[in-house]
Amino acid sequence: MTTSIQEIDDKYVVTLAGEMDTAAANEAEEVLKQLYQNEGKEVVFECENLEYIASSGLRILINILKSTMSKGNRVVLRNVNDDIKNVFKLTGFLNIFEFE
Repeated sequence: MTTSIQEIDDKYVVTLAGEMDTAAANEAEEVLKQLYQNEGKEVVFECENLEYIASSGLRILINILKSTMSKGNRVVLRNVNDDIKNVFKLTGFLNIFEFE
């Protein structure tokens, strides 16, 4: 799993690629920790190459969503494949996140 963050046009663009199983989610959280303190920037998760997400990965995304929205900003998941979107649907998170 690879995780990267870029600041583009006053947004954080986070690229997630590979399988975010429990071990990978722990590593990804280290990279994504800075987003918990997001001060005023939209967060866009680019998920085109994300193949799998475990509940621990969903927890990270929920925590970032809560932190970002509490400051009046958006979190967007972009290019999510049908399998990943189905995980969001089954967990009840489909209506919580914004998808593009």
